[in-house]
Amino acid sequence: MSWLARLKPGASTRTNLLVAALMWSFIGLYLMVRGYLLDPALSGIFLGLALGLGTVKAFLVIGRAARKNIARIVARPDGMCIGGVYSWRMWGMVVCMMIGGRLLRNSAVPSLIVGVIYVAVGWALLLSSRLIWQEWNARKPLR
Repeated sequence: MSWLARLKPGASTRTNLLVAALMWSFIGLYLMVRGYLLDPALSGIFLGLALGLGTVKAFLVIGRAARKNIARIVARPDGMCIGGVYSWRMWGMVVCMMIGGRLLRNSAVPSLIVGVIYVAVGWALLLSSRLIWQEWNARKPLR
């Protein structure tokens, strides 16, 4: 076994699912809180709009990505690297979304609109994380 292979943080399929579910959930919550705090006017109808848009995005787009992520993790053998919980393409998309969020926050777009977008995307991630949590829960070790 090479020294590089020994350093690899390998984990079970269930642990990889846990890492993916935690990431989706925490990032979703972070974006929702960050978006909500961007503008004090983000309440009532705007918050409802953000949650509605996020729900649509979760069911039409993000849920599909979550299912692909689950299938990818489940197809890999146990002991695979935790960093491989996402494909290179997905990691690239994460980086692009981070850069896009930074650009959006520093743009001339009103903070209320940016807040709605952040809450919508955060809610979509959080809502879609339920699919990964369900798969993780279904793989409970037998006692």
